[in-house]
Amino acid sequence: MDGAPPAKMTYSRLSAAMIIIDHTEVPDALRGKGVGKALVARVVEDARRDGFKIVPLCPFAKSVFQKTPEWADVLR
Repeated sequence: MDGAPPAKMTYSRLSAAMIIIDHTEVPDALRGKGVGKALVARVVEDARRDGFKIVPLCPFAKSVFQKTPEWADVLR
């Protein structure tokens, strides 16, 4: 959306085999449009491709994982 700040996700890499998602932020103008879930989905794709596991400490990311059981293969 023009003029809206970007959506973002922050994470910490614990090792080559594991990351922690610690924050997901979506501006009000983009909420409810699937942008946050798309951020998490991208990390899931990366984890599958690169062979690492994800610890979702961010409450939003954690809730998305709970609602998306097909992503359980990348959870730690």
